[in-house]
Amino acid sequence: MENTPIIPELFVLGAGPGDPELITVKGYKVLQQADVLLYDNLANKELLSIAPGHCEKIYVGKQPYGEYTPQEQIHEMIKHFAFTKGKVVRLKGGDPFIFGRGFEEIMYAREQGIKTHFIPGITSMQASGFEDIPLTHRSISESVWMVTGTKKDGRLSADLKLAIQSNATVVIYMGMKKLYEIAQTYIEAGYGNIPAAIIQHASLPNQKSVRGFVKDLPQLAESKQLTYPAIIIIGEVTNLAIK
Repeated sequence: MENTPIIPELFVLGAGPGDPELITVKGYKVLQQADVLLYDNLANKELLSIAPGHCEKIYVGKQPYGEYTPQEQIHEMIKHFAFTKGKVVRLKGGDPFIFGRGFEEIMYAREQGIKTHFIPGITSMQASGFEDIPLTHRSISESVWMVTGTKKDGRLSADLKLAIQSNATVVIYMGMKKLYEIAQTYIEAGYGNIPAAIIQHASLPNQKSVRGFVKDLPQLAESKQLTYPAIIIIGEVTNLAIK
């Protein structure tokens, strides 16, 4: 076994919204073969036990608004371990290609001559169903806008103003620090009374949520002591289960 050649590979794997049982079968099988596991803050730690005994498990997470592992350092770790160990699994919460930096890591690995693989995960907005909130519903919402609440420069995405003009369901990721700004954006556009919901820890036993009007988002979050990680859903679909 010592003479077995090392084949450098990177698997960018979506861990899903939180519940470890929501990982895909393909993702489960890849974890069983990992030589090195670089895991994210939002990846459920129960998934680490799937990896084999020889697998080296390294936390490279990014606490929201707190300490984090620089992306450049993660890139260097991918390169180092791919060429010295073999199969590197980059385990990221949700889906790595939805407001994650999974594709940056894949591009970097390819530049280094590392074979890459992408395995999607269930993104957190899809866990809205656990609160009886469908993202689309016939005659009510025919499309979905996914918007980041915090761009690279720290500002709220300007796309939100465009989304307000449609009848689509609007889902905001990473927006808990922008609740007042989000509410004001809707109020100024004349849509402060649109129903909205916030879901924290979607799919996990400690899941919490609150519903109300978009104009009251800051007060709603405070009333239930909701914080990140959470998704904000705006639209008539948030009202379906209570009608």
